Amino acid sequence: MINLIGTYECKADAKGRVMFPSAFKKQVSPILQEGFVLKKSVFEQCLELYPMKEWNATMAEINKLNKFKKKNNDFIRRFTAGVKVVELDATGRILIPKNLSEFAGIKKQVVMSSSVNIIEIWDKEKYENAIENAAENFSDLAEEVMGNTGGDELS
Repeated sequence: MINLIGTYECKADAKGRVMFPSAFKKQVSPILQEGFVLKKSVFEQCLELYPMKEWNATMAEINKLNKFKKKNNDFIRRFTAGVKVVELDATGRILIPKNLSEFAGIKKQVVMSSSVNIIEIWDKEKYENAIENAAENFSDLAEEVMGNTGGDELS
């Protein structure tokens, strides 16, 4: 599993090409030639860029779902809707297809932010709003999500 680190501001050109940050390029260099999968986020109005190895691991988990349950098929269909395979071009850019760019509301200013093993791609303004909104109750969220992981609690 890859653990990506960093948040970087980029610019999208008129054709939807975005320079891939060199820091991310270094982090994924061993698997860069395998390419990436770009998809809509399930929870946010942003895109998710999966290194191919991470995408294949995610698909292996999804493939375990019982496809004779409608709920599972509905999830799979929605999760994979609009998925695109993308690669870095010769100058180190990725092309964000128009339909995915429209979904995320990406204009010119872009933020690429690590989210453990994937990279989220946001319109800069939407990213800043999401971070600001999440900050309001972050301490409560941190306690709820991570508060019971150690087992060495002092009550």
